[in-house]
Amino acid sequence: MPAIKTITLADGRKRYRFVIDLPHGADEKRRQETHTFAKLGDAKAELARLTHQAGTGEYAGRWSGTVSDLIDRYLKHALDGAEENTKTSYRTALLPARDRLGSMRARDVDREHIQELKDWMLTSGRRRGGKAGTGLSARSVRLTMGQLSAAYELAIVDRKLNYNPVRYVKLPKQARAEHETWSKEQVEAFLTTAAPDRLYAAWRLDMYGLRRGEILGLRWEDVDLEARTVRIGRTRVLVDYKVLEKAPKSERGFRTLPLDDDLTAALQALRDRQVTESMEAAGAHHDRGYVVADELGEPVHPEWFSDEFHRLRERAGLPRIRLHDARHSVNSLMAAAGVAPHIRAAWCGHTQAVNETTYTHARPEDMAVALDALSKISKAV
Repeated sequence: MPAIKTITLADGRKRYRFVIDLPHGADEKRRQETHTFAKLGDAKAELARLTHQAGTGEYAGRWSGTVSDLIDRYLKHALDGAEENTKTSYRTALLPARDRLGSMRARDVDREHIQELKDWMLTSGRRRGGKAGTGLSARSVRLTMGQLSAAYELAIVDRKLNYNPVRYVKLPKQARAEHETWSKEQVEAFLTTAAPDRLYAAWRLDMYGLRRGEILGLRWEDVDLEARTVRIGRTRVLVDYKVLEKAPKSERGFRTLPLDDDLTAALQALRDRQVTESMEAAGAHHDRGYVVADELGEPVHPEWFSDEFHRLRERAGLPRIRLHDARHSVNSLMAAAGVAPHIRAAWCGHTQAVNETTYTHARPEDMAVALDALSKISKAV
């Protein structure tokens, strides 16, 4: 096994280096590679691994591509056949790695480089979605590290590289996001304020737990007012600032839900109004079949829909929550009302595990229910 030599740099720092012989090529010329590490333990571990690979013939030498080349290779493989929102998510997650390490040879990146990337992201890596130069969330850092690690692993499988430096960096802990939710009275207050609104039916759908994309993707052909059902089978979502229409993200997203009297009446009123608007606007109206459309028949923009929600919320004097948190509110209220987890999951279009761990939240007043149960238990003893 080659010896590890200690190298002292000009500033006094030490590096640990070894040279390993590669299998001879067709020309029988001797080939060698030099590896340098900041820590002796890392050098020993890598030397043992490479010596084993060289002995078994698995080690074919190192690739000279940059980190940007590494990312390009990975994305070509990982995004083959993926949806646009997935493509955007992967590319966005890898942008910090491109910015900080893109010009480096992938094989020269070590654990310290990845650690520096992580620290930079946590302290000053934000470029959009907030104040530039501030730190990114632990979730964002974990996404970047996960994708970069996957890129290195693919290169190892393809025998381009022999070392994944991301493996040896501890990921930041991701705190579970706390979601603000509304009480039953607050949901009622919102609907009372929204009642005169032209899109009241859409706000009722929101307060019945549908996703924004599902509401905006609804067409009248999906609504059966006689059978009192609505079929969820497409969504209109915002991906990289572009509105895309696509199928639900999982099979559970495809579902048919029943309508009650209030929602049926709201949808009928909206349909009647759109028919009147079409006649009044004549040739200027373009009915594209969407339930949530403007006065000229065009589907509304997702961001406008979210902004309109907050305008109504402020008018009702309600605490600020995200539009999506209305979905959390509804699910929690169903749980408090005794609706079984598997039924809530089917209604919301996701798994029971996701429903219970992500969408169900206990409000302070719910603690009284627990206290009542405990009191009864204590009395029974």
